Amino acid sequence: MEVFSKTISALNDETRVLIIRFLDETGPLCVCDMQASLGMIQSRLSRHLKILKEAGFVRVERKGTWAYYSIRSPLDRFRSESIEEIRHLGITLPKLQKVSENECSL
Repeated sequence: MEVFSKTISALNDETRVLIIRFLDETGPLCVCDMQASLGMIQSRLSRHLKILKEAGFVRVERKGTWAYYSIRSPLDRFRSESIEEIRHLGITLPKLQKVSENECSL
C-alpha cells in the first residue's frame, strides 16, 4: 500500500507530471539541463526528482559530479500505463536547453 500511495502522491503534482513527460520525451538529462529547460531553481527541481525517484518513476546515474535522470526501466504495469496516459495529456513541453554540452555529456 505504501508504494501505491507514493506513486499516486508523485502524480498529484503538475510539475512532477511535466518532469516525467519531459524526461520521457528527451531521454536522460543532467540536472543542469533540466534546470535551464524547465526554468526551475536547483533545490525545487531536486525535491521533485527525489519524490519521483522514491515513487519509482525515475532513476539517477552519477557520472563524476553530474547526476543524470531518466525514466526507470523496466517499469511495472501501473507506472508504465501512468506514463502512457501522461503522453496523451497534451502538455506543452519547453524546448530542451543544453547548458553545458561539454561538461554534462554522458
